[in-house]
Amino acid sequence: MGEQDGFSERERAAIKERAAELRKEAGHPRGGKAAAAERDVLAKIAEMEAADRALAGRIHAIVTETAPELEPKLWYGQPAYARRGRVVCFFRSGHADNERYSTFSFTAEADLDDDGWWPTSFAVAELTPAAEKALTALVARAVN
Repeated sequence: MGEQDGFSERERAAIKERAAELRKEAGHPRGGKAAAAERDVLAKIAEMEAADRALAGRIHAIVTETAPELEPKLWYGQPAYARRGRVVCFFRSGHADNERYSTFSFTAEADLDDDGWWPTSFAVAELTPAAEKALTALVARAVN
């Protein structure tokens, strides 16, 4: 990832491609509202400070690739992912919340219940390969 904006050239190109796809979908009768909501999420991510932008962008990619049935939307002004209109998981910018770290959380809509004890929120300062693997597994579990 680049130091200045948090995304590599390849990632920036992919984001631009996806934005173009969303603009095209917005003109389609079945893609308008969902495409607009995802555009809003991508715009919110683009406004974030570099460190949060990198985290939120990578989390967005992981969630949308792992659980394409979840619909990106803004929730309390931050990126969230919903099933049938109900938020399953969401990202909170640490900078926007004046905290030293960002968070990624799951709501009661996530299917993570396990033996009376399960994860609901994680502090996120960096996404290591191990953290990405764990996040991917949790998102997959949350929607199954």
